Order: sequence, then structure tokens, then C-alpha cells
Amino acid sequence: MRYLQLVACIVGILAPAAGAAAVAMQPFVMDWRDNAAPLVDLSLFLEAPAGKDGHIAIKDGHFVTPDRKRFRIWGVNFTGAACLPSREDAPLVAAHLARFGINCVRFHFLDANGPMSLFVRGRDDTRQLDPKQLDTLDYFVGELKKRGIYTDLNLNVGRTYRKGDGVRDYEYLGFAKVVNYFDDQVQMLHKEYAQQLLTHRNPYTGAEYRYEPAVAIVELVNENSIVEAWFSDRLLGKNTQKNPGTWTDITAWYAEELTAKYNRWLKETLGAQALSELRQMAGVAEGQPIPRLTKAQFKDAPAKRFHTEAIFYMHLEHDYFGGMYKYLKDDLGVTALIAGTSDHNHYNTGYPLLASTSQCDIIDGHVYWQHPNYIPDPKGKRQGFTIGNTPMVDDPANSTVVQLSRTPIAGKPYTVSEINHPFPNEYACEGFGILAAYAAFQDWDGIFFYTFEHKVPSQWTAKMPSHFEVRPDPVKMMNIAAGAYLFLRGDVQPAKETIYRSYAPEEVCESIRLPSSQRPFFTPGFDPASALVHATRIRSLNVAQPPSAGEKITPEGGGATYTADTGQLAWHRGQKRQGCVTIETDRSQALIGFIRQADKPLKNLAVTVENEFCSLILTSLDGKPIARADRLLLVATARAANTGTKWNDKRTSLTDWGTEPSVIEPVKGFVALKGIAPVGQIEVIPLDSGAKAIGKPIPAEKTAGGYRFPIGGPATPWYLVRITRTP
Repeated sequence: MRYLQLVACIVGILAPAAGAAAVAMQPFVMDWRDNAAPLVDLSLFLEAPAGKDGHIAIKDGHFVTPDRKRFRIWGVNFTGAACLPSREDAPLVAAHLARFGINCVRFHFLDANGPMSLFVRGRDDTRQLDPKQLDTLDYFVGELKKRGIYTDLNLNVGRTYRKGDGVRDYEYLGFAKVVNYFDDQVQMLHKEYAQQLLTHRNPYTGAEYRYEPAVAIVELVNENSIVEAWFSDRLLGKNTQKNPGTWTDITAWYAEELTAKYNRWLKETLGAQALSELRQMAGVAEGQPIPRLTKAQFKDAPAKRFHTEAIFYMHLEHDYFGGMYKYLKDDLGVTALIAGTSDHNHYNTGYPLLASTSQCDIIDGHVYWQHPNYIPDPKGKRQGFTIGNTPMVDDPANSTVVQLSRTPIAGKPYTVSEINHPFPNEYACEGFGILAAYAAFQDWDGIFFYTFEHKVPSQWTAKMPSHFEVRPDPVKMMNIAAGAYLFLRGDVQPAKETIYRSYAPEEVCESIRLPSSQRPFFTPGFDPASALVHATRIRSLNVAQPPSAGEKITPEGGGATYTADTGQLAWHRGQKRQGCVTIETDRSQALIGFIRQADKPLKNLAVTVENEFCSLILTSLDGKPIARADRLLLVATARAANTGTKWNDKRTSLTDWGTEPSVIEPVKGFVALKGIAPVGQIEVIPLDSGAKAIGKPIPAEKTAGGYRFPIGGPATPWYLVRITRTP
């Protein structure tokens, strides 16, 4: 009876999305400890130890190894407490990452104000690092290095200051974003922390972090821009709440200091006549300070006044990033590559920030498909969330791929250090495969999925605990594995043509005032869908030039197909709930989206499925073309959830997050392999999370067009296809 009750519970976990086939959810648990003798092992992409021949460098605008071979990052974030696993767990975690082809870990929120912070607890300042916590970090970094996994150290992410730090209004600053751009004390503390961490010697690798070749990247600040704070009205000086959230206004004292600094800068920068004209525009008398603009005043502000203030904030950012870069490189001798911060707000322009961060070695971006919208209570605490919960394949012009494509700058490596389809989006299976393919097409240099985990491994459970963890999600983890072949192995070719965009300083400033309808490129006349057909880069932020190409890509009406200029990728945008992305290379092929309705034949892959929405990626494991490969990996994914997850009526939020174990919607149907060279036998092996066989192999049936086999039983998101060739 208990077994029947469990089955009934699992089947009823989630009602299918509108119009979806009723495929029952089934348990599938990721076991991160089981890494021995896998049938599919992506650690072949890693060269161990990381940095064995020297540091990652840059050549022709891309990462290279010391022997000048192209290097791409396929990484994950570790956030907060997850950065500090125990000595018993660290080797297992590192082995698990390597098995999925992950070659870099971004250490995020090491400076958080919590029990797992690097700062000593019990002090009234954040000016001393905890030796025990450092040792735990060191050991994990050493274990990662052993397996060929590099490190990305984030310096300033979630530091909340204490009384002894000497920071004015420290209790009211939250993560103290933006004040670092103009406050001397905070800038000093940033440098002090960088010096303490980066000159620390890791006893398990034998090198200080500033010289450690396994440290590939050091990031200065996270999602932090004073220009963004300006156009988001977070420089008003109205915050009076202690311990505010992440995105908070500054206090009155800082607002007054910023206004004073602005007026001093005006006197140093402008001549008497220009300053007098600016006073007239602002309506203030001689000798009175010129007030700073609020967002409500942007529209009617004269261009000269608006541009002058925008340039002031850009000047602050430029000086901060330039000064910190010089300090790390010249004073500390840091050998890792430096990133400033990410272009992360795609509802507004990112060009003013990029004009400053481009002083650093790496350009970086963040984006999420339908990031949760948190609902605050009167005190600003989270009460709940809503999400759009719609498929990206139906909205290509606003896809994560297109949003990220606005940021890369010619001659600079481009990384995406945070990306996800946050849980509980029911279409998340589309995200990572599409990203891997188009990132290779756009010729980007690194991807970090956010986040592997927030907690220490001893607290990892077999469920999705919040919106962003990928570790317990079978759908996302298996798509990370499949995506490694598309991105790291280079199965998807770079675009044949690159569209270059250039902007005059005036255009950079004016982009701040453009409406959100111009997102994400904020370049009137430029079709966002161009990024699905050609590569695109910024050539200059100092000189205006028309795009090197940029014909109208998007036709009028509902349907369209955007075919990459290599012919390997196609984004089919039909009517609502008909979108589909196809990937067709010799070694990897895929159908992603509403494939049941799609008539999109591929050279070697055809499918018939019951699921309305799913992703199927077929890739060669031995490097041969699919037609001649002896081993293939099939990743077939749909929805993932927790046992007992319950949606609201609109399917835009959860009324119950559910419990263990995690469950998946198996992709049920038939897969056909076409154009396959003569074979003696094909066996299809369902795999568990440790890439070990589940049950007996499934034999493939020979048909007139090739070979056909069923999938969906037992419930699994991935299969090994083993082919025995005829002599």
C-alpha cells in the first residue's frame, strides 16, 4: 500500500504545463559522492594539475594555455558556505566536478558576513582573515587543482562593514555597493583585503594566490556600478534603514559627499564659461553647488548637463577600476587575469560601465532567464516570489544569448560568470544546451553556471533548495555534460561574419536615457536577432561608426527562422508554444523546445516524443562524427522538481517547494539514428547519476532508415549508446 501511495504522490506532483502531455514525474537523485568508474567521464577535457605549465594568458582576444592553445572555461559558481567544504568532502566534490567537464570554480561571497566568512568572527571589524577558514579554502583549491580545475577569486561581493572598519554609516550600507567609487576609506579596505588574500600562501599548492597558476581570474567587484545606481535612483541619500537589501540607496551623508565631489570635479574639469552655463541650466546662483540629477529629471535635462554628470560617474568608475587593476598588477604582482565587474542589467544600457571595465583583461556578463521577482514585506524582507515561467524558445530576440551578445568587446576575452534558468521554471531544460551552442558560435571564452551550491556539502540534500542550485538538478547537470562537448570541444563553429558596433561618447551617455524597449542593445536600428545569425562585438566606445553589417533580421509577423551563418544552428520561432532550436554538427546534434510539433529533420537524429516540451542532445563521445562513432551520449530532459512541489493557479509561483527526492519528467518516445555507417549491434544503456548502467541495455531495432530505440523507461535524463561495428 505504501508503494502505491508513493507512486500516486509522484504522478501527481505537478500538473502538466498548459497543453503539455501528461508524462508522470519520477524520482532521480544526483549522488555527488558516486564518481568511481563512470561509463561517461568528461574529465578528459581537463589537464591536471591546473596550471601545470604556467598561467592562462590572452592571445588575439582569447584565453590560451602557455603552449598557446585555445582555452575555454566551463565553470560553476560556489557561493558562501559551499566554498569551504570539509577535508573529507573536498576531494569528492572536486572529482564530481571533473566528471562533468567543469574546469573552473568561481568563489563567490567569500567575504560574506556569516559563519563561513573568511573574516574573523567576534571582532568589531572585517580587517583580519580567519586562518582556519583560509586553510579550508586552501585545501579545496588544492584539490581542484589536482584534477585540472582552475580558480576564479572574487574580491568584493557581500562584505558588510563593522564599526571598527571606520566606514561612515556602515550599518546602513548593506553590501556597500557604489560607495567604493568615491569613498577613500572603502577603497583602502578593498585594497587591504586584496593584499591579505592574494599574498596568502596556500600550503597545499605551495604558492601565494597572486602567483598561483591555477588561479585563472581575479574579479574586483560583483554587479556594482555607480552609473547604474544613478539611473536607478540609488544615489538620492534617502536610506534610513539599517541592514538594507542588496540594492539600496545611499545615506544622506554619502549623497552630500558625492555632490561635493561632483562640484569639485566640475571646477577642475570645466572652464568658467562652461561652468556658468551649467549653473544656468540647473537654475542655481553663482557660488551655489550644482545639484545632481534624479531619474525623473533625465528626460528634460539639456544634453550638456546630462552628459556632464554621466561623464562624472563614468570618471569615478574609470578611476576605481584603473586604480585597482594597477594595484593588483603593479603593486601586488598578481599574475592572474583581472575582471572588473559584470554587465548585468539588460533592461538598461551597459556601455558606460564597459567603457571603464574594458581597462581590465576580461569583459564579463551576467544574465538570467526570468530571474525571480521577489515580493518584499513592509520591512523589505522577502515574502515570496513570482516568475514568468515561459519558454525562451518562443522569444529569441530577448533570449539570454541575445542579451549577453551586446557586451563582448573586440580584442578582449568575454566570459559569462553567472547564468541560469532559475528554478522552478518548467522550461529550464532549454537553457544550457542553447547557451553552449551559441556561446561557441559567438566565440566566447567562458561560462560559469550560477550556482553549484550555497551550503556546505554535509547539508546538500536531494532536492532543489532554492532558485539557483544546479548540483541537485538532474536536468541541468546532464545538460552541463552535453554542453561541454558543444563548447569545450568546439563542435559548434564560430560565426563566419562578425558585426562590429561603435559608439561615440555622446551616444554612450545618451544610451542611459533610451527606453527599455530598446533593450538589450540600446542601439536604435540594430536588430537584436542579428546575434542569432552572426557574431557581434563592440569595436569602440570612443568613435561613432555604423555597424559593419546589420540588415533587418526579424521579419514582420509571427513565424521566423534565424539560421546561423555557419548553417549549424537554427532558431525556429513559430507561433506561441512552437519555438524550437536545432543544432546540427558532425559530432553533436540537438532538438530543443516544442519538438513534438516541429518538423525539423537532422542528418543523424530524429525523435518522436510524448512530451510537449523537452531537449534532446546527441553527441559523439569518441570524437568521431556521429555517423561513425562507437560511443554516443544522449541527454534527454524535460522538467525537474521536488516531490510534492505545488504551483499557484497561474503557475507563476510555488505554494509548496516540496521535499526530497528530486523528480524528473522522463522524455518518453522513440529516437532514430539515421545515416549511420554499418553496425553489428546498437545497445542503449540508461544511466544513473554516477553514469552507471540502470538495468539491462535497450536493443536498437534496425529500420529502413537506420536504427530505432525507445526512451523513457527507466526514468533517466541520459543514456550511453554503444555501437558495435561490423568488420
